[in-house]
Amino acid sequence: MTFPLVARTVHRHLEVDGVRVFYRESLPDRPDAPVLLLLHGFPSASHQFRRLIDVLGGRYRLIAPDFPGFGHTETPEGFAYSFDRLADIVEGFVVGLGLTRFVMYVFDYGAPVGFRLATRHPEWIAGLIVQNGNAYVEGLSPLARDLLGLRPETEGAEERIRELLTLAGTRGQYESGTGDPELVSPDGWTLDQHFLDLPGRKEAQIALTFDYHSNIEHYDAWQAWLRAHTPPTLIVWGTNDPFFPEPGARAYLRDLPNAELHLFDTGHFALEENLPEIAPLIAAFLDHTAT
Repeated sequence: MTFPLVARTVHRHLEVDGVRVFYRESLPDRPDAPVLLLLHGFPSASHQFRRLIDVLGGRYRLIAPDFPGFGHTETPEGFAYSFDRLADIVEGFVVGLGLTRFVMYVFDYGAPVGFRLATRHPEWIAGLIVQNGNAYVEGLSPLARDLLGLRPETEGAEERIRELLTLAGTRGQYESGTGDPELVSPDGWTLDQHFLDLPGRKEAQIALTFDYHSNIEHYDAWQAWLRAHTPPTLIVWGTNDPFFPEPGARAYLRDLPNAELHLFDTGHFALEENLPEIAPLIAAFLDHTAT
């Protein structure tokens, strides 16, 4: 299997319900190339997939949008930040691009957004790639349970969330649990912090943190969807993730016993340290899955 040295990638916007969605899209050699929709996590945006797009984008059509409240996407005044609304916008984005069948890569916040999309439109999903994207209670670490249990009425809750939105907090999400921190580029957390420091962005993240309980309440329904539709699934997981530990990866095998599971000795942003190992797994999965 050969790939171009660097894929050609365009950077565009698409208007969806008043939201100006920014996205990156590779231009593969073949017009009928398999489509991979890349759904990013917190506190990042589509830029977290830049290297993956460079490596695989010449052979496959990789599309990575920025969610509302993240990256270069622009939201109107008064936009209500919740995971339902993020899913609404991504759903409109998919319709706007005319996508009808694709493999979906879900990571961190991309998992609750993506699973909402899948349950609304199961016919769209040719397969799943799950990378530290949780859908099981055993996949929540004590740290995650403590943070995600916060409510607006909890004393000091907003201040605790804001501590995570600092440069130290953002950098820690990239470096914590890594085998070799020198393999993790500082560009990721630096760019993330730039966006977090824009007007209104911290408030958006606080609202989404307070809404995260809605995702946990959907776990049973998402697991039922997995059992009912049994999509081909590749699971790649950083086992030292401080938020979503290894049991969350293994839990998928209860509902998807034929899923392909690969564990890596790294942290939350597994692509940062293990792209050379993960990219070939994704390529092989797309080759035998995407239709």
